Amino acid sequence: MGMERRYEVDQAAGVGAVLISLLIASFCNVALGACQSEQKGSTSSVTTPRRTLAATANNSDGRAIFDVMANGAVADGTTDDVEAFMQTWNKACKGSTAPAKMVIPKGTYLVGPVLFQGPCKSPPPLVIQVDGILKATTDISEYASPEWFSFEHINGLFITGNGIFDGQGTTLWKHNDCKLNPNCAPLPTSLKFNRVNNTIVEGITSLNSQLFHTYVYGSNNFTFRNVNVSADGESPNTDGIHLSTSTFVNVFNSVIGTGDDCVAIGQGTHNITVTNVTCGPGHGISVGSLGKYPTDKSVSGIFVKNCTLRNTMYGARIKTWSGRTGGEATTIVYEDITIDNVKNPIIIDQDYGRSKQQQSKWKITDVHFKNFKGSSVTNAAVTIACSAAFPCDGVELKDINLSYAGPKAKNPTVVSTCSNAKITHLGIQNPPACKPQ
Repeated sequence: MGMERRYEVDQAAGVGAVLISLLIASFCNVALGACQSEQKGSTSSVTTPRRTLAATANNSDGRAIFDVMANGAVADGTTDDVEAFMQTWNKACKGSTAPAKMVIPKGTYLVGPVLFQGPCKSPPPLVIQVDGILKATTDISEYASPEWFSFEHINGLFITGNGIFDGQGTTLWKHNDCKLNPNCAPLPTSLKFNRVNNTIVEGITSLNSQLFHTYVYGSNNFTFRNVNVSADGESPNTDGIHLSTSTFVNVFNSVIGTGDDCVAIGQGTHNITVTNVTCGPGHGISVGSLGKYPTDKSVSGIFVKNCTLRNTMYGARIKTWSGRTGGEATTIVYEDITIDNVKNPIIIDQDYGRSKQQQSKWKITDVHFKNFKGSSVTNAAVTIACSAAFPCDGVELKDINLSYAGPKAKNPTVVSTCSNAKITHLGIQNPPACKPQ
């Protein structure tokens, strides 16, 4: 193993309050990063707040510019530019008392694992303009922990540009044996955000991540918009956007194709909006999995709307494990969803990873699947498989219109399979509704 390298920045004094605002059309009016709107068209009576923000990132706003090229970066694709990137971050975050912008110009940069850590002295939001191609080192011995670009303890961050974060995972996916080896060393996530609040990530592309493309943990008021995620459909554990222990996260107007969940809405998440997202290939837009670990917390307020799932293994999915502890998943809405050649378009799976001796202790309530149209490549268009120990309550299927588009079969129809659930069926039901339970 080579020498481990981890470039970190010292903690600094606290950061001032974020003074930024945004109007996200059709979602909410925003003042100082906070808003409140009612989800229209949902039968749920819950009124959910929505937060987001805008950074006014332009050269006319008085921002000090910090360019990685001015700090020694060599955009030749072979020189490791990690030190130049860290020096630039230090100057922008720690050394500037004026609003700051870190610039990564066009070119190809080889970059080892880096940690961009706050709090920053520069007033928020700190802007990172990414126009180049960033390539991850594939020498795993250089990663002291499984992240490539890490952002930590930052209040007010705006990552923008049309640049590419290339994890170069194609050379390493064959070494991902975590499904078979419980003592495996996980490959690095491309972009990890740990306790990063009031943030926008827009315009960038994440390509061929080694593990997750992006991972948001312990964060609040976080928006992805107009991002592109791309990896082979067979790439292992390459979640597009993975969320955990975070609130008020928005994913807008993005295209995600990968080998695992396009969006994974994990434990401890609340008030999540996913809209105008095209997913495929991948494992769909999922809530969960939940309950694998005893520390997993409940989730609520999940709204997925106006999305297209194309050539995916799953469509709208909720999945929980069996285990010693339980939790609750509530107020989940999938609405106006286009399904195109999906294997399992609608599924609640409480047998996920289940031991035959145990039922899931997670309670799923107030779930709405509304206005689905398109095609399933298997007969199993709707599968509601809830826990016998904690049956699902308040599941609604409204205006479901899915046709069979798979290979020739003796019975080219779609069916619904339901167990341990109280379900309301309204409007069009193709496949036919499950029998009352």
